[in-house]
Amino acid sequence: MKHARIDPASVPIATARRTASLLSDYIALTKPRLNGLVLATSAAGYYLGSPAAPALLPMAQTVAGTALVAAGSAALNQVLERDTDALMQRTRLRPLPDGRVTAFDAGIFGLVLSTLGILILALSANVLSALLALITLIVYVIVYTPMKKRSDLATIVGAIPGALPPLIGWAAGHGSLAIGGWALFAIVFLWQIPHFMAIAWLYREDYGRAGFPMLPVIDPAGRLAGRQALLYSWALLPVSLVPPVLSITSTTYFWLALGLGAAMIVLAWRFSANPTESTARGLFFGSIIYLPLIWAAMIVTH
Repeated sequence: MKHARIDPASVPIATARRTASLLSDYIALTKPRLNGLVLATSAAGYYLGSPAAPALLPMAQTVAGTALVAAGSAALNQVLERDTDALMQRTRLRPLPDGRVTAFDAGIFGLVLSTLGILILALSANVLSALLALITLIVYVIVYTPMKKRSDLATIVGAIPGALPPLIGWAAGHGSLAIGGWALFAIVFLWQIPHFMAIAWLYREDYGRAGFPMLPVIDPAGRLAGRQALLYSWALLPVSLVPPVLSITSTTYFWLALGLGAAMIVLAWRFSANPTESTARGLFFGSIIYLPLIWAAMIVTH
């Protein structure tokens, strides 16, 4: 019997490909697209909260620490949701449900990233920012993740850790939780609800298949999701106008925020009045555009 000959030159190439694939899987565990928001909002919070021009190294350390905690939380979330992820079309090819990474390895990875991030914040910024990061981890992994299977209120609870990164940045730059930091928190908190209602309605069948009682699963017609999206868009408008009142921004920001908030309300109203693929996508993409613009407006007019 002839044995197939292995080309020695092909061995390092195959090893390199496996290493690159494994690296890609571990990066996927951190939900990098979602954590782009964490990087931006924590940096903005630090900048807006600093009483003077922020020092770049402490600011970078704060952003890195916050991002590591968010990345670790994302990995731990996927460990706990690996079975439901396998049932959903949009998540079934993630590293855990697809079997490319074990739950044990992903869990260790998530714990190491989270611990490292909290330590960086405690040592390079302050204990307050590290405590807020720990709260982010606990609420996201221990409270929100299991709650998703039990109640539609999980969406509201999940918006809390999603809105904490700018407050972490503010606490690191300012040294305290002043009302300005809470205003930044509130803007991101309120923004998340219409944004997620649009996503949840678009993927309502997927969420239903996994057993998540989201509002669009309870009411597939979209009336409840539409109402909630509109309610939170209305609430977002006055809250987004707080920064100039606190002298965080100039009055120019007021008019920019007013226009952006009005656009969000219109998109949410269209979705609420007629929940369709088109109106849901309009709200989804509109919310994606809204957030970086409102942050850019704050930073430019600071």
